[in-house]
Amino acid sequence: MSIITNLTRMWLTRSFKPFRFRNEYDEVLPYGDCENLGLYVHIPFCKSICNFCPYCKVKYDRETCDRYIDALLREIHMVGSTYPGKKTVTSLYFGGGTPALAADRLEEIIAAMNEYFTITEGIGLELHPDNVKPDVLRKLKDAGVTKISIGIQSFLGKYQSILGRAAVNPEQLREALSQVPFETVSMDFIFALPGQTFEDLKSDVDEAFRIGANHVAIYPFIDFTFTKSPVKAMPKKEKRLLLDSITDYCARKGYKRSTIWTFSSEEQAKYSSMTRDNFLGFGCSATTLLKDRFKINTFSVDAYCERILQETLPTSLTLRFTRRQRMVYYLFWTAYSTEVDPEAFERFFGVPLKKMYGFELKAAQLFGFTKKRGGVHVMTLKGAFYYHYYENFYTLAYIDKMWGIMRKEAFPKEITL
Repeated sequence: MSIITNLTRMWLTRSFKPFRFRNEYDEVLPYGDCENLGLYVHIPFCKSICNFCPYCKVKYDRETCDRYIDALLREIHMVGSTYPGKKTVTSLYFGGGTPALAADRLEEIIAAMNEYFTITEGIGLELHPDNVKPDVLRKLKDAGVTKISIGIQSFLGKYQSILGRAAVNPEQLREALSQVPFETVSMDFIFALPGQTFEDLKSDVDEAFRIGANHVAIYPFIDFTFTKSPVKAMPKKEKRLLLDSITDYCARKGYKRSTIWTFSSEEQAKYSSMTRDNFLGFGCSATTLLKDRFKINTFSVDAYCERILQETLPTSLTLRFTRRQRMVYYLFWTAYSTEVDPEAFERFFGVPLKKMYGFELKAAQLFGFTKKRGGVHVMTLKGAFYYHYYENFYTLAYIDKMWGIMRKEAFPKEITL
């Protein structure tokens, strides 16, 4: 897998230079001139730990959670106070973990953000199905949350069992959601599970929209080496057939595809913390992407809190991009939206996309991965599948390696990818 990603990286960056993350950080983050800037907050606590989940999380206890939120608030003030005035940003997303476990303090966090940032596209938060109760939902809405994403994974008992998840009661979810409306109600599902069929996945999607979702996310199962999941990945041909079939089904139902994995029944229903040109990340394991650098905070809750007490940013590793490296990163995550706009690329980098990647664009069209629509490069079904296929290689070669190390070391000396 690393051979494929290394060759791709060398070709697209026109260099043998790897991505080198070093144990260094900037005392002041230069986000002032960043356009299309998003915000992300990581809350790492869970009542129970799912064996398939690769994200940074720890077992919840109230005392540790409060200590962590205190540190998080200080990090927000440390970063926000370096910018004169209020910075306009697109959105704020809370991920985890289970952010609703900190629902009592959510208003404090959002108030701190509002001191320094003007949020224009709403506030999103991930929820465990157990948290979808009227009292919790009202607390979230009163705090300012406008979008929620519920991690269902599957309504079907056989897949809940495979994933080690408790049964979900759709009618209880429907009743709670009907009492407290949100701009976006998204539900997450995993596809490419052992033996999963189109009918299985279709029933999950249909059930989601029936009980109150206006947006669904269908993520592929990825077998991270450091998780304890016994689940085996689905073979390539079966996976492509399943992805193509559910995509075609959603298109026939009139659902809008807003990213590689997401479909919505209403135009305004959007939920994605990933499709941003730049973003600031707060909390342990949170990442920050700026014009010429990428940084990632320590994965250790204790180390995170300790650094903040020392009035030092909790950055574990920083990558200084070459210009071509930044272009590759931009294109990879922009393509997640299924479209690449040459005008947006030129605004960001000050150079035409065609000049930098004209050959690759022609090849993508020739092989049927993309087509032109109004000057924009749009993914085909085939292109979407191979994006997913390559993302799997990228995840296991890059993210799996980095997260595997950072779960064990709070501040690694260096990671080369």
